[in-house]
Amino acid sequence: MRMLSCVRPLAVCVVAALGVFGPLFGSAGAARATDINVILDQARLVKLPDRVATIVIGNPAIADAAIQNGGWMIITGKGYGATNIIALDRGGAILMERTVDVQGPRDVVVVYRGADRDTLSCTPECERRLTLGDANAIFDVTASQIGTRNGLAAGTAASR
Repeated sequence: MRMLSCVRPLAVCVVAALGVFGPLFGSAGAARATDINVILDQARLVKLPDRVATIVIGNPAIADAAIQNGGWMIITGKGYGATNIIALDRGGAILMERTVDVQGPRDVVVVYRGADRDTLSCTPECERRLTLGDANAIFDVTASQIGTRNGLAAGTAASR
């Protein structure tokens, strides 16, 4: 019983210390509640605070943003990684600052042939998709096919 009386105050101190200092020891990989998670090549709507005049993106190769009427911002994932986004008012005051995490889609299968990578979108049948990091030959062929297909759909593709 003596041991139990010593453990209880120690447990209370540990819990209190974690409450105060716990955020300092948080996992670096864990998403914060203020992060904006976007899938590569997809868009996400984010409600902006009032009076936003300017949007600043830390790395536009990772994410792009456009302000829309009604106080909305559209964020599009352009490349893998993390960047930040800052909303300023006309006077330059920061109204919002968030981290944007761009990740790959979850419905893909990655096939490695030696050092060459090929990515397939499986929804539910697997088809090749244009993905950053794929082998150059695979990427170039897929990009060419997509360009030709889109040109045909728009009626502007050169005849073969």
